Amino acid sequence: MEIRWHIAALIIGCAVVTLIPRVLPLMILSKLRIPDMMIRWLDHVPIAVMGALLAQELLVSGGRVDPAGHLLELIAAVPAFLTAFLTKSLFATVIVGILTLIGLRILI
Repeated sequence: MEIRWHIAALIIGCAVVTLIPRVLPLMILSKLRIPDMMIRWLDHVPIAVMGALLAQELLVSGGRVDPAGHLLELIAAVPAFLTAFLTKSLFATVIVGILTLIGLRILI
């Protein structure tokens, strides 16, 4: 099997470019003492990001807010949100959301 060095260099380059923004901040921040207030603030970042992603997926259609365009998804989101709130389990939330959406698409 022949190795194409330009392809190998491209793969290694892509790995390095992907690795730098992930590892470099981790290495720098591991050496710093982060204030408790910032740690508490950073605890909310994943929730805010997930909320923004869900809001965009459930409410935006064609570049504008159109909840009616995602009515089934909005209905399926209700039991998924309840499952997430009650169980705190990502797996259970995803399963309930998928099964609810499948059921709604079969019925409607």
